[in-house]
Amino acid sequence: MIINLLFFQILSINIFNFFVYIGPGMGGGLIALILGIITAFFIGLWGILYYPIKRILNKNNKKKRKRKSLKK
Repeated sequence: MIINLLFFQILSINIFNFFVYIGPGMGGGLIALILGIITAFFIGLWGILYYPIKRILNKNNKKKRKRKSLKK
């Protein structure tokens, strides 16, 4: 445990200065990646929640239609 802690502390110390250029292509790709992940999450959530909610609303609408037809 102590060895692991010491190892991660040594790795976390930044001894060297790295001067790295990230071009516009990489920046655009990163933005597209982030937006794609967020979009996929919300579309997946919508797909999971849409059909059960739609089924419940359709059941309620059918019950209302039956009540209206019985009242006439």
